[in-house]
Amino acid sequence: MRGNVGAWPLWQWGMDLLGTFPKVPGQMKYLIVAVDYFSKWIEAEPLASITQVQVHRFTNKNIFTRFGLPEAIVTDHGNQFDCKQFIDFCDDKGVILHFSSMAYPQANGQAEAANKSILHGFTRDF
Repeated sequence: MRGNVGAWPLWQWGMDLLGTFPKVPGQMKYLIVAVDYFSKWIEAEPLASITQVQVHRFTNKNIFTRFGLPEAIVTDHGNQFDCKQFIDFCDDKGVILHFSSMAYPQANGQAEAANKSILHGFTRDF
């Protein structure tokens, strides 16, 4: 059986939110993270707060504009992802939005692995 891997680079992205971290300059205490399922390329951006607008902006700027429209995005059921605005935004672009099971967050394994890698870097550097 084959794991959940994108068919080709930039075909499927996993997205997640990390935080709360100790405040740093600019009051940044969260991270939004996206990872390409095929290449494991990570896009991340610090945020002072997490809103639907910021998730929309990040997705447009860091995925759609830079790499083109993917076939699918996998996220958890966080309020910023599982909302009418983000669902409609993806639907309008023809991007399929998949939600991982609330009881099994490992279903979004690539994003969880990227989070682990980022957190390891934080603990190593600080």
